[in-house]
Amino acid sequence: MIYRAEIDGLRALAVVAVILFHAGLEAFEGGFVGVDVFFVISGYLITTILIKDIESNRFSFIEFYERRSRRILPALFFMMLVCILFSWFLMLPNQMKDFSQSILAVSLFVSNVLFWVESGYFEGAAEHKPLLHTWSLAVEEQYYLLFPVFLYATWRFGKNYVFWIIVFVSAVSLFFSEWGARHMPSANFYLAPARVWELLAGSITAFLLQRTGVRNNNYLSLIGIIAILASIFLYDDATPFPSFYGLVPVVGTVLLIIFASEETVVAKLLRTKVFVGVGLISYSTYLWHQPLLAFLKITDVNGGYIRFLAVILALVLGGFSWRFVEKPFREKMKVSRANFFGLTLGFVCLFSVFGLAGHLTNGFDMRVAKNHLPDDFYRLAYLPKPEKSGLCIDSQSFLCNLRDFTDSTDRMLLVGDSHSVDFQREFIKEAEERKVSADQFSNTGCGFIMINKKPCGLAVEKLKEIVSKTKYSEIIFVASLTGYFQEGINEEMKDSFVALFKTIAENTKVVWIFEPRPTLASKRPVNNIINGEENLNRIKLVGNEAEIGKYIKRITDQSDNVRSFSQALPLFEVAGGAQAFVAKTKSGYAVYRDNNHLTGFGARLVYDVFRAQKKNMPLN
Repeated sequence: MIYRAEIDGLRALAVVAVILFHAGLEAFEGGFVGVDVFFVISGYLITTILIKDIESNRFSFIEFYERRSRRILPALFFMMLVCILFSWFLMLPNQMKDFSQSILAVSLFVSNVLFWVESGYFEGAAEHKPLLHTWSLAVEEQYYLLFPVFLYATWRFGKNYVFWIIVFVSAVSLFFSEWGARHMPSANFYLAPARVWELLAGSITAFLLQRTGVRNNNYLSLIGIIAILASIFLYDDATPFPSFYGLVPVVGTVLLIIFASEETVVAKLLRTKVFVGVGLISYSTYLWHQPLLAFLKITDVNGGYIRFLAVILALVLGGFSWRFVEKPFREKMKVSRANFFGLTLGFVCLFSVFGLAGHLTNGFDMRVAKNHLPDDFYRLAYLPKPEKSGLCIDSQSFLCNLRDFTDSTDRMLLVGDSHSVDFQREFIKEAEERKVSADQFSNTGCGFIMINKKPCGLAVEKLKEIVSKTKYSEIIFVASLTGYFQEGINEEMKDSFVALFKTIAENTKVVWIFEPRPTLASKRPVNNIINGEENLNRIKLVGNEAEIGKYIKRITDQSDNVRSFSQALPLFEVAGGAQAFVAKTKSGYAVYRDNNHLTGFGARLVYDVFRAQKKNMPLN
């Protein structure tokens, strides 16, 4: 196969887009499409190799899988080993349990299935998962396992027959992804059926190029790179993806592969040393970027300049891994087939045992001092996994049903951002005790005030629509308002926030607004307990609490059926003072799991006080 340097240049563009997206650069909100560019490139290269080997009667399954394994597994296993080392010292038991499960899933090539099952906001926050990015590797590995078998089995019927089968399957997958983006977005994002059309687009490209060769067309190759760049800079988390929107970067990549011959302007740019150099190390760099960013999040070292250094370090580690791990294992003279497969089997067994052990031991909880903790500390010290959170938190489907009671005419609704999710279990428990049906409408990072920011603006409009149709008997609103009120919110947006609650109140029997909860100076108070420390965590006041209180008062004054609840009261009372908060109560339970989210126990403590207040404040 003829080496095309511009393909490596295209890989560089894709990996940089993905890394900067994950690093939180706002300009690269659509950088996730870099993965789709990789899919097309992989489909093209693999199919080109397979066609050549099959037509020359020298195709071998063992040779194919050996080449793919040598390309993917050594660098992947090296990264996983380092992640295990860091996770042992940095992760809390609940995080370690999730990480162990992902180690096992990666070893079995099904991490995309695991992350789909876990999809949502609190099955370990996505940004805290060092191996989250391996979902795309799992999709590719599943393609590598099945596509050669399909191609070899159908080749006897003729190349045209095979080509049109691929076109048909690709079209079915594309339309499935469009439907899935609206109806099952989490599965649509992670699972192969909605992604295979992108890999098959590369396969189709390989068939076309075998007939025509690479064409020289400046205009079409330029359109191709513009399409990719447009999707990187114009798409965001509100874009249904994958779907028909995926056609823009995918078709753009196809155009580049077909029409960017080395004489074109685009190819000359992509063939420069910088692009080709980054492209050569793109796979290893991709492997390293997510663990680096995730461990920074876990340790709360997450400033903008730190993330910038993490991006640079990912490139450095990518270069190291390419030079000293990827390249040596590709050479059969250095590592024989028998030795390579033996090492591979050994590492798969090692990772599988580690993953299973981590799951069964609750994240190797023997790593921390537990003798001073109550027996059920780990059951309450962390936020329990919410039910159906993928539907509740997804950027397109904010609403989910939590409980239904056919004998009840009343429905309750829990609304807000991640702070509302803290109370999901307590909210469900109240609904079950009262035999009242319950729904949740949550969107992470959305306080329903930033109406000009997607997908929050979409959430605001959907909330109005749902409330007008359903006529809830009670709505509970919980959000981190201190954060939203200090992010350049103008008076018009604040007035719109007030008006939103007027609209909600007109269609609801009673509305409760939770006032902002205090934040802590310490970002990991649970660690203090695990490590046996008795340190006080100073309350960190943002400074705009009085202003927020003024707007909440406007809301309660305009509608008789809107009430407010102070979360500070139960939280401060635990410490018995108004300026400091103890990380654990006398019973040994943590109340905060980070500096602003509650543990399971903390949520129970606050919600119990809230329920008592409701009983003492019935509507007239």
